[in-house]
Amino acid sequence: MALSKTERRIRIKNRIRKVISGTAEKPRLAVFRSNKEIYAQLVDDVQGVTLASASSRDKDIADSKGTKTEVSALVGKAIAEKALKAGIETVSFDRGGYLYHGRVKSLAEGAREAGLKF
Repeated sequence: MALSKTERRIRIKNRIRKVISGTAEKPRLAVFRSNKEIYAQLVDDVQGVTLASASSRDKDIADSKGTKTEVSALVGKAIAEKALKAGIETVSFDRGGYLYHGRVKSLAEGAREAGLKF
């Protein structure tokens, strides 16, 4: 029997997580995308802690009008600003099993524009 969409995504996610791991100097920028919202967080996998997070549900971002793709670019800029404030310049991007397309790509480009390197 064929895999469902979520089972397929989880398999891809696990395959990615075998390779990508975040440290305090170069944390992992993890992305989660639901049908309505998008979330991003910087994770230090060595300590097992989240260093910074941003989502489309944050007050300043939720008030802005636009398409989901435009909102995800704002989330990327927000997570980059929080990272730079915390002294983090480079990250490893974890697309979480989603295709690098649409909202995930928009978030990554927004983070790059705001000064994050990956």
